[in-house]
Amino acid sequence: MNISEVVKKTGIKASTLRYYEEIGLIKSLGRRGLQRYFSADVMDQLALISLAKCADFSLQEISTMFAANQQHLVDRNKLLDKAAHIDETIQRLTIMSNCLKHAAVCQAPSHLECPSFRRLMKAAIKGRLTGSD
Repeated sequence: MNISEVVKKTGIKASTLRYYEEIGLIKSLGRRGLQRYFSADVMDQLALISLAKCADFSLQEISTMFAANQQHLVDRNKLLDKAAHIDETIQRLTIMSNCLKHAAVCQAPSHLECPSFRRLMKAAIKGRLTGSD
C-alpha cells in the first residue's frame, strides 16, 4: 500500500511515517515515483509503536526494543518497570485530583485555610507529587 493509504488507515501524518522510516522503526518496500510503498505488516508495526507511545515509551526506547531481533520480543522487565511507573503516576494524580476536588467545594474561607489543600501543598514541596526529590 502506498503512503497515502497508510495515512488514511492510521491517521498518522506522512511526515511522521517518513520520520519513523528514517529512524528505522518501519521499512518501506520501495518507491514508485515519489510514493513510498509499504507491506500490510506496517499496520501491525504502527499499532505497536502507537501502543508503546501511549505507555510513555520514547521513540528511542521503542527503536531499541524493536531493533534487537526484528521480532518485537520486548524485554518483559522493561514492561513491568513501565507499568510500575504508570501505577505510581496514577496514584499521584489520583491524590492530587481528590485534593483539588475537595478544595473546590471546601467551606474554608481560603484555600490556604483548608487542611486538605495544605497537605497537598506540603506534599508538593517535598516532591511527592512530581516524583522528584
